[in-house]
Amino acid sequence: MPGTARIPSVSGEQPSLAEGATVTSAYASPPGGYPPAAAPPAPPAVVATEVSKVYGSGDAAVHALRGVSVGFARGVFTAIMGPSGSGKSTLMHCLAGLDTVSGGQVRLGDSEITRMSDKQLTLLRRNRIGFIFQAFNLLPTLTAEQNIKLPLELAGRALDQRWFEQVVEVVGLRDRLNHRPSELSGGQQQRVACARALVARPEVIFADEPTGNLDSRAGAEVLGFLRGSVREMGQTIVMVTHDPVAASYADRVVFLRDGMVVTELTRPTPDAVLDTLKRLGA
Repeated sequence: MPGTARIPSVSGEQPSLAEGATVTSAYASPPGGYPPAAAPPAPPAVVATEVSKVYGSGDAAVHALRGVSVGFARGVFTAIMGPSGSGKSTLMHCLAGLDTVSGGQVRLGDSEITRMSDKQLTLLRRNRIGFIFQAFNLLPTLTAEQNIKLPLELAGRALDQRWFEQVVEVVGLRDRLNHRPSELSGGQQQRVACARALVARPEVIFADEPTGNLDSRAGAEVLGFLRGSVREMGQTIVMVTHDPVAASYADRVVFLRDGMVVTELTRPTPDAVLDTLKRLGA
């Protein structure tokens, strides 16, 4: 059934939302919900196989990831969740080539990124991966349009003007392109960051708490845009979030605990996500 999953428990009972429990979130749930995404026939965009990550050594060693194996399908919006310290951000950083693994393998399409040199990883992140972070990371002296086009200019790639126009239309920034970040609201700045990630047509966009600095209305706008980019443009998105309603915009939610994948939901609802997090100790 949509929004249900089994997770390990002492009793072995199916988890359920406690009577009277409510979902508290800064974001409104998607109005009317969204139809489920069709399962794409293509191979996964990103695959982690037995990935481990250890920080430190000896008695001070911290095992952030413990043999994680998980794939992320093309054209699907996936959220990664878990209690604090579960390894969700570490997993995303390893998937995106921002951090090295201690063991195992990560593949982006047909490329094994865990064997790449620093130079190769830099080129991969520039040409094949998009990033959206909680801090918008816009250059204050550039206009919105210049910020959006910057990755292509740095990579020496030609701009596809028709694609640029389509991205600008989807994010709703046509009348703000000549404004600098200081002249934009937080939601508009994050939409510029989203457009910047999309304009290079990356194979995967990684989003790390993309609504963490936004109010409820702006957060809902950004989440709706991310959802729309998957539906309308076939984009693949992997998002780390702590918010049950933000996760409900995704097609699938993968849950980590103690550095391991423990369960997942498809067609998640806020209540089902919250209930799963509670059972995981979040």
